[in-house]
Amino acid sequence: MKTKIIFATGNKDKMREIREILDGLDAEILSMKEAGITADIEENGITFEENALIKAKAVAEFADAIVLADDSGLEIDYLDKAPGVLSARFMGEDTSYEIKNQELLNRLAGVPKEQRTARFVCAIAAVFPDGKTCVKRGTIEGYIGDMPAGSNGFGYDPIFYLDQYHCSTAQLSREQKNALSHRGNALRAIREELERRI
Repeated sequence: MKTKIIFATGNKDKMREIREILDGLDAEILSMKEAGITADIEENGITFEENALIKAKAVAEFADAIVLADDSGLEIDYLDKAPGVLSARFMGEDTSYEIKNQELLNRLAGVPKEQRTARFVCAIAAVFPDGKTCVKRGTIEGYIGDMPAGSNGFGYDPIFYLDQYHCSTAQLSREQKNALSHRGNALRAIREELERRI
């Protein structure tokens, strides 16, 4: 029987990325929704790692499977690393990213490029059926552009630019993004751990 991995998310875009990056792993990868799990999880950690572990442990209580959870966000150095762990809840969870992105651009109005440095951070936690845990972090460095561009990404992708590509992460192809992204880096690190356990 194939090993089951349940990823603590209902985000379809995220699940697509996860499946692409973990492709070839000898496991069935399900979202919480696909696994029929609903859990009200309070993410009250102060770091990405803490929040990822809180989510993974909460879902693991309902599943006899390997549970993965991530917490990711955008850190903007000029704004004291805001929105940081509050990235998803910045300006309210129901606020569109179009509005969130515009607000961040407004806060950086007139700030020169060299002071607009930023990074995407992703921490992925794994909870194994034997109770053991493991957390890996991935990052990607860039800067906040002057305007949103591109439609291949989601969230803050349209305002996050990469110097080496002269474009936003929302303008990269899916393959490029998976190869470079914070989530891709964290997933590849956790994949090594999974391969040892499956």
